Amino acid sequence: MINNEDFLDEIGDNHFSSNAQNPVRQDAFDLSDDEKIEKIKKDVENILQTLGMDLTDDSIKGTPNRVAKMFVKEIFGGLNPTKKPKASTFDNNYKYGEMLVEKNITLYSTCEHHLLPIIGRAHVAYISSGRVIGLSKMNRIVEYYAKRPQVQERLTMQIVQELQKALGTEDVACVIDAKHLCVNSRGIKDIESSTVTSEFGGKFKDPQTRREFLDYIKLETQF
Repeated sequence: MINNEDFLDEIGDNHFSSNAQNPVRQDAFDLSDDEKIEKIKKDVENILQTLGMDLTDDSIKGTPNRVAKMFVKEIFGGLNPTKKPKASTFDNNYKYGEMLVEKNITLYSTCEHHLLPIIGRAHVAYISSGRVIGLSKMNRIVEYYAKRPQVQERLTMQIVQELQKALGTEDVACVIDAKHLCVNSRGIKDIESSTVTSEFGGKFKDPQTRREFLDYIKLETQF
């Protein structure tokens, strides 16, 4: 019979997600960023000391503070709802009625199972039902949901759901192609594999519309 610890390891190694939302506690923001940095700093110090590292060495004495600041201010900054980008939309006055695709959006996230990087590209598209959104806002929405401990399937869904809400339409799609260092650098150590996830809403569920979107992704952009 599999014990609980082995079961949790199996979930992590197989990259399962138990929740469509990030598992954040209700008291997650009771502490200020500075208070979180101080607590995490001590935890990182303990990890390094347990591993036998000499924290008096000039090279790593500042590492606990650097890591703590990086966690709170940078790579997990998307956990903080106050950092959510304002998704301003505008009337589609020029009556553009075709698909708009923002492809090759650089994506940096972190696997919530091993806290190792996820690096890849996101491709996002929508068909306006009367509202349009600034191109850079699409990039910022991808970045916001990526900057947290994540599962790629959930991230893909969150990007689509956020754009659907902002634009007032179901006609939104997202494809993400990314490398997971928890697969590439540990475990099976397969450096060639990548993971592709997709979410198609509204008109993108139609095979012809979906094919048009996927064909746009394949276009090579050279200037």
